[in-house]
Amino acid sequence: MSNLIHWASLFALACYTTAMCIAAYRLMTGPTAADRVFALDTMYINGLMALLALGLRFNSNLYFDIALLIALFGFVSSAAMAKFLLRGEVIEP
Repeated sequence: MSNLIHWASLFALACYTTAMCIAAYRLMTGPTAADRVFALDTMYINGLMALLALGLRFNSNLYFDIALLIALFGFVSSAAMAKFLLRGEVIEP
């Protein structure tokens, strides 16, 4: 089973790295601000998944804790960016 997890995590990391490169391209060339926000969302989700694959590969709980923090901050930043794009301000007076 360990050999299967080894090769599956390598394949998953390669897929997540490819997806992050594609999202980085969309971030740089996105025609609208919404496309750039979606690219950032995709990048943080792919980073989160890459950390989970590394946690399985190295059998360490630290990667899972870091992934949880990235998920929390990513959700908050996505909500703030969506509110900024809709209303033009994050904190209303």
